[in-house]
Amino acid sequence: MSEFVFLYSTFPDETSAKAVAEALVTAKLAACVNLYPLTSVYEWQGKLETGPEVAAFIKTRRALVEQAIAAARPLHPYIVPCFLTLPIEGGNEDYFAWARERTLPK
Repeated sequence: MSEFVFLYSTFPDETSAKAVAEALVTAKLAACVNLYPLTSVYEWQGKLETGPEVAAFIKTRRALVEQAIAAARPLHPYIVPCFLTLPIEGGNEDYFAWARERTLPK
């Protein structure tokens, strides 16, 4: 298993996504967060919904995932936020060294 993972989440807008991203990076629970606009289609409370969202790919250490979720959850505007851990199979070591310097130690 890789030391680093993506913690994936979606938000209703850029403002809320950016607030969580900044909180996680400042707390050293994430090295970097990438934000992407997208359209989601889902069922909520018995109704089919389609709408814009912002996806966040939170680059963090596997050992910090639970801490990152615990820090992000109270800031997240959704009743049932999405937090999914996605594996990172590999990458360039100089990037991983940079990410280690910017996150809490194991």
